[in-house]
Amino acid sequence: MNGTAVTVIGLGPMGRAMTRALLGAGHPVTVWNRTAARAADVVAAGATRAATPTEALGAAELVVLSLTDYAAMYAIFDGHEEALAGRTVVNLSSDTPERTRQAARWLAERGARSLVGGVMVPAPVVGTPDAFVFYSGPREVLDAHAAALGVLGRPEYLGADPALAQLYYQAQLDYFLTALAAYLHSSALVATAGVSAKEYLPHALAMADSISTYLPEAAAELDARAYPGDLANATMMGATAEHILESSRTSGVDSALPEAVASLYRRAVAAGHGRDSWTALAEVVRGSLVGDDDR
Repeated sequence: MNGTAVTVIGLGPMGRAMTRALLGAGHPVTVWNRTAARAADVVAAGATRAATPTEALGAAELVVLSLTDYAAMYAIFDGHEEALAGRTVVNLSSDTPERTRQAARWLAERGARSLVGGVMVPAPVVGTPDAFVFYSGPREVLDAHAAALGVLGRPEYLGADPALAQLYYQAQLDYFLTALAAYLHSSALVATAGVSAKEYLPHALAMADSISTYLPEAAAELDARAYPGDLANATMMGATAEHILESSRTSGVDSALPEAVASLYRRAVAAGHGRDSWTALAEVVRGSLVGDDDR
C-alpha cells in the first residue's frame, strides 16, 4: 500500500464500509472501536487494529470519525486528548449544528484541525461513483486530504462554517425521513381497504416523481417570500389535509403525521395566507428566523 495512512474510529456499517473502500484504494488503515469484535472483518481485509484511542490517533495524521454522535467522540477521547495534537479529524458523525461548532472549537483547543462531513449515501454505496459527502470547515484541510477523502465519495464543499455540512445533512435527511414516513402512512391508508403495498406501488412512485416538478417554482417563491395562489391555495389544500386526518382517525391508522401537516395549513390560514400558495406554509415553518423583521 502506498496511499496516505488513515485512522478510522467507529466501526458500525458506515465505518466498516469506509475502511474497506480506503483499503481497496491502497491506503493503510488503522481502526479502533469500543466493541473490538466489530473490527474483525476489516482486520481480516488488511486493516490494523489499535489497542487504544491514543494508539489509533498516533497511527495517522488523518483521522476519520464515524460515530453515533459527538457525545461518543468526547467519551472516546477522554484521557487521550494529548494525542489529538497535530491530527486532522474528519468528523462524519451526526449531531446538531451548534454541537458541531462546539466540537470544532474543542478540537482546535487541543491542537487538531477539523473538517465536518455528512455522508449522503447508505453504507453499501460508499466508495462507488454514486457516493458523495458534504464537507464544511477550512477549505485547505479538505484540499490537503482530497485524495483519501475522495475514495469515500465525491466531496461537495459548502463553506468555512463547520455547521454547514451538518445543516445540509440534517436537511436532506429531514426530507428523506418525512417522505418515507408519508409513503408508509399512505400505504397504510389504502391497506384498510385491502389494497396491498405492491398494488399501490405504481401510484406511490408516480407521486414521488411528480413532486420534483413542483420544487423549482417553490424554491423561487421561498426565496422571494411571495406565494401566488392562483392554482391551489392554502385554504383548498388545507381542507384536503383535514380530510386525510379524518380518514386516518376513522380508519384506525396512526394520525400523528397528518395532524402535523394539517396543523401547518391551519396556522398558515390563521396568519392570513389562506389565498396564498401552499408554499406560504414556509412562514409557519420558519418560525422567528433572524431577519424576518426585515421583510
